[in-house]
Amino acid sequence: MSDVVPPEVRPKPAVPAKPPNVGAPSPSSPFPPQGPGIGGGGVSAPPPSGIPVPIGSHGPSHGGAHAVSHSVGHSAGHVGGHAAAAHTGGHAHVGSHNAGSGSTLLGYIGIDTIIEQMRKKTMKTGFDFNIMVVGHSGLGKSTLVNTLFKSQVSRRSAGWTRDDKIPKTVEIKAVSHVIEEGGVKMKLTVVDTPGFGDQINNDNCWEPISKYINEQYEKFLKEEVNITRKKRIPDTRVHCCLYFISPTGHSLRQLDVEFMKRLSHSVNIIPVIAKADTMTIEERQEFKQRVRKELEMGGIEFYPQKEFDDDMEDKSDNDKIREAMPFAVVGSDKEYQVNGKRVLGRKTAWGVVEVENPNHCEFAQLRDFLIRSHLQDLKEVTHNIHYETYRAKRLNENGGLHPISSNDTQESNL
Repeated sequence: MSDVVPPEVRPKPAVPAKPPNVGAPSPSSPFPPQGPGIGGGGVSAPPPSGIPVPIGSHGPSHGGAHAVSHSVGHSAGHVGGHAAAAHTGGHAHVGSHNAGSGSTLLGYIGIDTIIEQMRKKTMKTGFDFNIMVVGHSGLGKSTLVNTLFKSQVSRRSAGWTRDDKIPKTVEIKAVSHVIEEGGVKMKLTVVDTPGFGDQINNDNCWEPISKYINEQYEKFLKEEVNITRKKRIPDTRVHCCLYFISPTGHSLRQLDVEFMKRLSHSVNIIPVIAKADTMTIEERQEFKQRVRKELEMGGIEFYPQKEFDDDMEDKSDNDKIREAMPFAVVGSDKEYQVNGKRVLGRKTAWGVVEVENPNHCEFAQLRDFLIRSHLQDLKEVTHNIHYETYRAKRLNENGGLHPISSNDTQESNL
């Protein structure tokens, strides 16, 4: 005979009694249901009144910190995967790992201050953003970047004035500036390109650009595999490439298609139609539709790529952006008086083309998309997709990179 106890009479482990008021609150309960906590961090003191308060009522003010919220990005999602239980003068229960169930807190913990902590840290350190402009000479690449950031960021000499003519670029050159707005510092690097596509024979003219992009990935990779890594690795990787399409009104050049096809898998490409004021509204719309069709037929994926949409909300927002691309833009760093207001624009014989007027061009849409809503996502896609692809390829080729000395790192950064 077996001594095995039947399952139905097998002793069950003791289950601690559930404290009162845990779970779904009664109609008279002062605590609304709460979502699972973010977790991590210490325990703050209770509110001065000693009255239990739901999470969120002591949340920090985020006024004027919109730019920082993008620099924080999705970091809050990685702060903690487990909820922390705390006791603040009584019972506090931060419960279930089930994302679908809510939990009630009987006292203020302070985990909602994590966003404010991240904001303060970002305000101190600032962040980097590297943008490349590509297109043949005369399309206003430098002017548009100056207009985007409302400063002379593409100039190579601090002695030039606003009225000076912007020189044509002759080589790939990265120019960095620190710009500040609302207490938020950003190190902006503008990578200007040579007269792309200006030669009679333009075969392989994208190779110097591709080489530069990969060199920045290589620099970052070498810093990563170094034994004594820097606390903060300098990030010179290209986060965004604005590709300027000539406003011919007909179709893309073969060079346009070839460049975007070859580089779309190593950098975030955002195509724009330059000098859109040279076309009528009807011509502009027809040209945009034709360009979108040609990009689709060529299998060219531009940013934001459909496969990287995180959820249905992202997909809905990005679909609207994709339908509006390529943005038909006008750039100008000169101001004119229009109806009693100073506006950025281009003066013509019949009036002023206002850069930030949505009835005149789509510059405002490009700026909002590039800076105000997707700047952090551009950086994340660069790091998590394009850089990781390069990193995996390099490590597979070499069977793993060997750690390098600090002297080698200094030489590679020259």
